[in-house]
Amino acid sequence: MIPSIPQPRFLTAAYTAYVTLFFVFLALPLVVVAVFAFNDSQFPSLPWEGFTWNWFFGSERPMIGVFHERGILGAIGTSVLVAVVVSAMSVFVGMTNAFLFNRYKFRGQSVLYVFMLLPLVIPGIVLGISILVFSSRVANGLWDGFEIDVEALRPGLWLVILGQFSFITTIATLVIGARLQKFDRTLEEAALNLGAGKLTAIRTVTLPYLAPAMIGAFVVAFLMSFENFNTTLMLVGSDAPLTIAMFDRLKEGSTPLLNAVSLLLMIGSSCLALVMIAFQRKS
Repeated sequence: MIPSIPQPRFLTAAYTAYVTLFFVFLALPLVVVAVFAFNDSQFPSLPWEGFTWNWFFGSERPMIGVFHERGILGAIGTSVLVAVVVSAMSVFVGMTNAFLFNRYKFRGQSVLYVFMLLPLVIPGIVLGISILVFSSRVANGLWDGFEIDVEALRPGLWLVILGQFSFITTIATLVIGARLQKFDRTLEEAALNLGAGKLTAIRTVTLPYLAPAMIGAFVVAFLMSFENFNTTLMLVGSDAPLTIAMFDRLKEGSTPLLNAVSLLLMIGSSCLALVMIAFQRKS
């Protein structure tokens, strides 16, 4: 609908109702999850048994809270570790990729760019299986041929990091590359004319300009890594990130504890998004 063009009242009302129902459809499951995180019951379902904080701060079973559940806290720590490492690697490589595709022209550049985008269209479960099969064959070949055991190629945290990095770095490249395209290169040339070296000009002129995009890419990469399930499921070892730990708990039976964890994740993700938006506006 074009606001400047008068529309029939029926069409306007139908459009408004559609938009309202769409957002209700998106928000209602999240509201239900949040509400049942405070239900004084061992099951996240009706009837409502009363309000309680036990699923957050309870220390006695069966209503032990998130902040006293060592398994969940350990899984959160594992997810944070993986997300930080993946995000740092993705931003660094994404920045170099952005310079590569925006500043240089070389044979096969288009093909290389398509290969970089491929992980975005490959289903996560297929990507995870492919990485697992490839790494296992390499690890087995090294052991059979040279009796060298490379733990990083076995299911575990390092393989999870490499698996997530394989597609999250593409997102970081696109975010940083989009801002780099808008950069006025005459600013670098001015720095060079004033006696600065090439690296100094990039460090003092270009990188500060790219800082909002780099921070945004880091936040997006962090959230994508933290909530990733399909790829992680295929590559995880004994130290399970939060998504896998919650999946294992869900197989045993859902409790409001998982609702409480989900509510904390929603709050944390929203806060990160608001911080990123505020930083970008100031920039």
